[in-house]
Amino acid sequence: MQINKKSKPKKEYGSKLFRIIAEISIKFKWFVLLIWIIGSILIIKNLPNLSNHTISNNGDFLPTNSPSQKAISLDKVFGVSNIGPTIPVIIATTNGGSITNSADQSVISNLFNNLKKVQGVTKVVNSGISSDNRAEELVVSASPNPGGDNVSLVTNLRNLISRVNNSTTLEIHLAGTVASTVDSQKGSGKTNSQIQLYSVLFIVILLLLIFRAPLAPLITLVPPVIVVFIAGPIIGLLSKHGLKVSSIAQLLLTVLVLGAGTDYGLFLIFRVREEIRKGLTKNEAIIKALSRVGESITFSAITVIVALLSLLFATFELYSTLGIPLAIGIALMLIAGLTLLPALLSIFGKTVFWPMNLEKRKNRAGLWSSISSKIVKKPVLVLVIGLVIFISLASFISGYKGGFFAGNSTPPSGSDSALGNALLAKYFPTNSSNPTQVLFVFKQSVWGNLAVLTTIYRQLEETKLFRTIEGPLNINGININPQSLLNIKKQPSSFSKTINSNVTRKISLISKLEANFISSNGKTVAYVTSLRAGNPESTGAMNEVPLIRSVISRIAAQNGAVNNGLVGEAPALYDINSISESDLIKIIPIAIVIIGLILAILIRSLVAPIYLILSVGLSYLASLGLSVLLFIDINKVSGLVFILPFLMFIFLLALGEDYNILVMTRIKEEANSKHLKEAVPRALINTGTTVTSAGLVLAGTFAVFALIAGSGSGGSEFQDIGFGLSAGIILDTFFVRTLLVPSIVLLLGKWNWWPSKHGQWIKDS
Repeated sequence: MQINKKSKPKKEYGSKLFRIIAEISIKFKWFVLLIWIIGSILIIKNLPNLSNHTISNNGDFLPTNSPSQKAISLDKVFGVSNIGPTIPVIIATTNGGSITNSADQSVISNLFNNLKKVQGVTKVVNSGISSDNRAEELVVSASPNPGGDNVSLVTNLRNLISRVNNSTTLEIHLAGTVASTVDSQKGSGKTNSQIQLYSVLFIVILLLLIFRAPLAPLITLVPPVIVVFIAGPIIGLLSKHGLKVSSIAQLLLTVLVLGAGTDYGLFLIFRVREEIRKGLTKNEAIIKALSRVGESITFSAITVIVALLSLLFATFELYSTLGIPLAIGIALMLIAGLTLLPALLSIFGKTVFWPMNLEKRKNRAGLWSSISSKIVKKPVLVLVIGLVIFISLASFISGYKGGFFAGNSTPPSGSDSALGNALLAKYFPTNSSNPTQVLFVFKQSVWGNLAVLTTIYRQLEETKLFRTIEGPLNINGININPQSLLNIKKQPSSFSKTINSNVTRKISLISKLEANFISSNGKTVAYVTSLRAGNPESTGAMNEVPLIRSVISRIAAQNGAVNNGLVGEAPALYDINSISESDLIKIIPIAIVIIGLILAILIRSLVAPIYLILSVGLSYLASLGLSVLLFIDINKVSGLVFILPFLMFIFLLALGEDYNILVMTRIKEEANSKHLKEAVPRALINTGTTVTSAGLVLAGTFAVFALIAGSGSGGSEFQDIGFGLSAGIILDTFFVRTLLVPSIVLLLGKWNWWPSKHGQWIKDS
């Protein structure tokens, strides 16, 4: 083999830009460290906590033109619902006695009057006593909060209840979605702290085994840990001013920043160690290392950011708003990785790798690096076996079923809202915190034709789609004929004279309850139902939505209604399922094209991006198939969380390309002075430990996420996400990046770099 005499001499360093960044970070290392410390303290101290501004209910992310959101707009005429937070307050006896005695009623009356005085409360309605006289329900309505922060409202309500309830025989709890969400947020915040702690412990232990130096893991982790602490408040500020952030986004932010941030740290630290072993001083090694891998780190981060921001094209706001907070975290991590980490490495110098004497140790490949460098010498065999295995795993996708569409809105067990929801379901089943509401809108007021209410009620019963139905003529289990309803509207006290004392108490509340069933203009009528298909959050109930919508549309037409709607969890979940599938089909090609362009710019090739993207696609399909095999086929779960295919594609596409970028740029660097058949194994040896270590870190942090978050109220939902992504990253790291991609590089030869001619000045002798 001989080298063309006209060849250009090798550059001592790589990118001039990153050399300058390294030199500045080293020269002003103490100033850089001080800026990060002071800035972090100010951000954490002065910006809001992200946990207080997350959204747990996925239905809140639906677009306004979805059928379920259009139905909600019809429901706004009732004033109490959907305009501002609505919180049921459940009062129940603890001794099984009647709640109608004077002592209990005195407490309830005092509570009713004081609830109106709580800041933000606009209305308090007494919804009546249960049929067994053991519980009573008040409904608190509050003004809308633009930031969606109801923590202070719920806290103030609970403080008031604690002060007012001096009875030893009454228990009082908040129920409903708002209180449940606040308690879920508190649980989410606790879970997030646990994920941070255990992820850091896992990474420290793993890096201790990799570096065999006590200080190296800590230096590697300082930048991502700082970013985790400051990213939350920054995103919390944006959330307070209108950015919707899901509880999943908050938890994934921690995992992604710790995992990706550690990866970027490993990219640099391994290269610094390599250069020190070659004889460079600490600062020379840092400058050369960053000039070589700075471009890889930057393009890796840009790839992740672009992949995440491609979600902005999604219609479903759970996706379109997911990318922004995660992209902010990665952007902050990139800045920290390029400034803070070099400064720390310069401050601590070679003691980072103590007790090793790097000058006396040569660069050695890890076990998997050595194995992979030998295996790829038979690229055809490796490629064929790899394709067979991955295609076999991908075939299990046919068994995929979606689930967990509702999100993590279940409050922690034993919390105030969990107890309140249990009482609500026990004593007021038709007023449950999760009803399905059927709405009919008429051109004229129904007060002139109350017979239509009887007809609609009968027709809804005949459909056999509803287990219970409560409407204007059936309130709290009390049946009222149209004429009596009209009398009550005209003179609420007239009807109560003819019935016993207990019923008198209930009927006196009917005039207030009519606001929940017949709008003030009389044109909108609501029926509150429970579905015969089961829990509104179940897949069975969700699949029944098209039939229910069709039936109520037919009933509306038969009774002269000009509009109708279905409000509740099941219709929202059906719309989530439909829009999620549509967005996945739309976002995939957008993300592929954008990332393909980034790879083409970095590698300066039009061929390499094609097989690099295809390799990610193959890894994605195999990983999703493996998830189906493990969870649905073997573990017999009813379905995987619906967001998993979306997250797996975006994360594997972005993070998989991180390792592609590191490996391909190193292959290109080695090909400056070696034939490709030598450059590829050499690149694998030099980057193999980095890639496998980074992959293990990232996969491990997702596994920690699955174990910690999966043990909370999110349950199987978070387990699917964590273990699914973890398995995908392992497959991608140990097989796609280190075996399949290098094999393709060897098979394509000079065509890898087309239309450029990188390395072609090297000729075989």
